[in-house]
Amino acid sequence: MSTLNLSALIAQSAQRLTESNVAFGHGTQSAFDEAVWLVLWRLDLPLDTDLDEVADQAITPEQQAACTALIEERITTRKPAAYLTREAWLQGVSFYIDERAIVPRSLIAEVLADGTIDAWLSDQTTQVLDLCTGNGSLAVLAALAWPEVHVTGADISDDALAVATINVERHALQERVNLVHSDGLSALAGPFDLILCNPPYVCQASMDALPAEYRAEPELALAGGADGMDFVRQLLRDAPARMTENAVLVLEIGNECEHFEAAFPDLDVAWLDTSSGEDQVLLLTREALMAL
Repeated sequence: MSTLNLSALIAQSAQRLTESNVAFGHGTQSAFDEAVWLVLWRLDLPLDTDLDEVADQAITPEQQAACTALIEERITTRKPAAYLTREAWLQGVSFYIDERAIVPRSLIAEVLADGTIDAWLSDQTTQVLDLCTGNGSLAVLAALAWPEVHVTGADISDDALAVATINVERHALQERVNLVHSDGLSALAGPFDLILCNPPYVCQASMDALPAEYRAEPELALAGGADGMDFVRQLLRDAPARMTENAVLVLEIGNECEHFEAAFPDLDVAWLDTSSGEDQVLLLTREALMAL
């Protein structure tokens, strides 16, 4: 095995990922970025390392072998990289993750961080619900964004809640984030001033076409029925009874805008701008929901 420098090792790793047609979307969008992530992680280097500064760093044969083995594991298993590293990042915040929960990537994290929804909130916003919390990342981010609020993270999956517990403790938020087992809103009395929800919304046709990396995640967190709106329909029916008078619901529906608008053609919706466009995350007032 010839000796490589770090730059060459990353390039070689990216080429292997490209040749193997792995799918991205769980924290990276390209073979190069995924190679950087996996190689730096395997070498115990910070993920924000300046590659220009370390490009010529010599790689020992043992390090090269370890990185090559990790890249091959990524290719062979088709698991998202985050499941291999046991870590995912959202808005610069680190979260533990494993196969018990979906890899965190919600666009709602962006509207929490950039203040997009602040105009709908007030000093009366004290009770926040993160429904379908998964690994608890949005619940944690909400608690970090608004130190005065109490957050409830709810999920139907006990496995996901076990992962969420790790993250709540990791960020020392046990006194402000409460985790609850609930099928939708059924176990949640509220009332809440803000509901965040990244639900299972993938329609059946899209589920059937998902790459293996997405099939490695819990199907429960993805599959939304024929048009992707099964969970959403129940949520919009049940939500007003759990909301305070001026409460809002922030909902992610991903690439299912067409199906959402077909299911709720008369709903007064505020679409929120994200890095993936203006048709993937929306905001609903309680007043709009009451009119359904």
